[in-house]
Amino acid sequence: LRAFRSFSGFHGTNGRAWLLTIVRNTSYTLLKKNRAVDFTTPFDEEIHATGHESVSPATILEHSEDAELIKEAMDALPAEFREILVLRHQEGLSYKELGDIAQIPLGTVMSRLARARDKLKEYLAVRMSK
Repeated sequence: LRAFRSFSGFHGTNGRAWLLTIVRNTSYTLLKKNRAVDFTTPFDEEIHATGHESVSPATILEHSEDAELIKEAMDALPAEFREILVLRHQEGLSYKELGDIAQIPLGTVMSRLARARDKLKEYLAVRMSK
């Protein structure tokens, strides 16, 4: 709905980046209003069934522990690093698209990505050495 209202601001260059910028800004506005909102969803085993009955409980536990550790590491990152890292590695956006969405220069995109990766490595190294 906001995209429709803001369509006059679209310059016809990169629709995906324009739309993701609206989503990003709307999300930040909602987060500021509702600090304690939990965006996670419960795991539904029926929906996520792999069909592989041979997966051992130990393997499932190991994967869930890894996922939890990565989630903790991502949550420990500052928001501006986490945002760029997620958009790059989970959404597959280009550096230019990241810059357009976050409204930052290309050099800042690259430095935030490098710093985010370094902080992630540091966090995981400390946690895995315990």
